[in-house]
Amino acid sequence: MSTDNSLSFHDNGLDAGERSPAKPRLALIAGPTASGKSDLAIKLALHERALGRKAVVINADSAQVYRDLAVLSARPTEQEMQGIPHRLFGAWDGAVACSAADWADAARAEIAQAHADDALPILVGGTGLYIRTLLDGIAPVPPIDPAVRAAVRAMPVAQAWEALRAEDPERAARLAPADTTRVARALEVVRSTGRPLAAWQAERSGGIGGTVTLAPVILLPDRQWLYHRCDLRFRRMWQGGAIEEVRTLLARGLDPALPVMRAIGVPEIAAFVRGESDAESAIAAGQQATRNYVKRQFTWLKHQNPAEWPRLANENYLDRGDIAGLFQT
Repeated sequence: MSTDNSLSFHDNGLDAGERSPAKPRLALIAGPTASGKSDLAIKLALHERALGRKAVVINADSAQVYRDLAVLSARPTEQEMQGIPHRLFGAWDGAVACSAADWADAARAEIAQAHADDALPILVGGTGLYIRTLLDGIAPVPPIDPAVRAAVRAMPVAQAWEALRAEDPERAARLAPADTTRVARALEVVRSTGRPLAAWQAERSGGIGGTVTLAPVILLPDRQWLYHRCDLRFRRMWQGGAIEEVRTLLARGLDPALPVMRAIGVPEIAAFVRGESDAESAIAAGQQATRNYVKRQFTWLKHQNPAEWPRLANENYLDRGDIAGLFQT
């Protein structure tokens, strides 16, 4: 029996005859973009392999799901994967929107397959809604009446928030008055279904959080360090194929509202390709969009996850020798 305290399906401290059924383990590495999640996932997977065990890295990033965004999503290359199986990277064509529910369905299947193969699934990504949908399930909100949606989306956000305060005061109190997306969603739900969003969310189903032994880590390195890293990475993307990637997307004539067309860097580079901005302006805009996204991710990761999940503030976590020690449950 191994005594290295690593994530495995075998080290439960009991002899074979004494073992009670245990929930299969799932490692989770969450963090903002460019924080080192992929590198840490590979390090953990290689640790498992060195011990004679298997591991699979499963993507939980809403940009890396699209095969059209290999460069702009910083999808790991074959060399960076170091022979470790990677799943749900580039799995969706950009013409098809991948919702949180779509991704969660696919992730559940990949995690189940990893467990069937006696491999450690390592979930890695920074898309909080994806992770929350997978672990907690999804609210069974019925389809929104198109007329209701059109009317709500046409309202100025201040007016929508005032309406929400009258029709769902509890939700309004939890939202910033300028949060256009969430205010509109809450208002259209209560108007279309007659029930507030919280009532639907109380009926969440399909989550796997209760069926696995979760070993989570949230990476929250110094923000200024991360901003600098993001700026450098975007410039390297610009020089390393991002322009060609966006040109290819534009040539497909996809709906501008699709997630792939709104991904960080795509609108900014598209403006350059169309001659609407110069190179340095486009790079600066892409860098700013990335920093804005990082700021939103920090807020989500700090406040929308259980307090007991470990938060790592030191960007030198990759230098730790006790990789397994980061993932104790």
